[in-house]
Amino acid sequence: MHRVIGERDLEATQFDADDARDLLRDMIRARRFDERAVALQRRGWMSGYPPFAGQEATQVGTAHALASDDWLFPTYRSNAMQLARGVPMSDLLAFRRGHPEFNSDHDLPIFPQAVPIATQLPHAVGAGMAADHMENDHAIVCDFGDGATSEGDFHEAMNFAGVFDAPVVFLCENNGWAISLPRERQTASPSIAEKATAYGFEGAQVDGMDPLAVREMIEAALDRARDGEPVLVESLTYRRGAHTTSDDPSRYRDDDPDLPAWRTRDPVERFTEYLTDRDVIDETFVERCEDDADDELADAVETAEAIPDPESDELFEHVYAEPTPELDRQRASIAGDD
Repeated sequence: MHRVIGERDLEATQFDADDARDLLRDMIRARRFDERAVALQRRGWMSGYPPFAGQEATQVGTAHALASDDWLFPTYRSNAMQLARGVPMSDLLAFRRGHPEFNSDHDLPIFPQAVPIATQLPHAVGAGMAADHMENDHAIVCDFGDGATSEGDFHEAMNFAGVFDAPVVFLCENNGWAISLPRERQTASPSIAEKATAYGFEGAQVDGMDPLAVREMIEAALDRARDGEPVLVESLTYRRGAHTTSDDPSRYRDDDPDLPAWRTRDPVERFTEYLTDRDVIDETFVERCEDDADDELADAVETAEAIPDPESDELFEHVYAEPTPELDRQRASIAGDD
């Protein structure tokens, strides 16, 4: 695998103007979702929310690289990726209000997002090994942050993937911070990508602020994964806001981070200017995308608000295929039947 850093020329890729417009449209849509979600949380509409502003290029570029039957294993900050993959906005909003994650009952090949750090990585490798065993052709993309690479689950998953040639692309969104801890305080390795070497497969870095570069890199990684060669992709991006709405980044992060300008610049603005300069979009394109996203958001909020509160009994429905005596006792206790 190669290293793709810096702005990628559209003319130098296999993508056309329609591909570029689709990428920008989903990035704008994701940005409007993120802004609205933060505003909703601030007025108490949901208990908490992990902003992803600044990481739209990585997430949207990845979603557009997936084949229709490829599986996505997201983390809690993968909302832009899930939106671009087809998850309804109302599902993501309802989940943050305590409802089941896939309230719309869609059949997209997406695993439930993992809130505990790195727990989805072994699951993704297991799914990849199962696909290989069943001789399926799809591959797996597992998304996680740089903080996840300090968890044991990361190393166990990488080791299994390397030993069993699991068709998995490990996508690390390196936004520079694991909550308040910078990358250099987590690992002595010069990069996260090179950690793949220890497990017998390749790693690569990509400019995570360029959706064209990300899509190109992930498509190439998926092709390798389908041939039984797992890949670790480190996407160099930047978290513009807080870790979550309960975090205060001013306590640990300067306004002027020690990172190159291409990595900290707003990816939506950057890609908009890039496409405008090449006459791929006109001045009304962004306005239309924003208006469409706002209309979609209004419907999504209305849909999420209309979902009835769950009954306490629903907590026990999907813990095990068959309820255990302990679960039966807990159910009875909550219902007041004991």
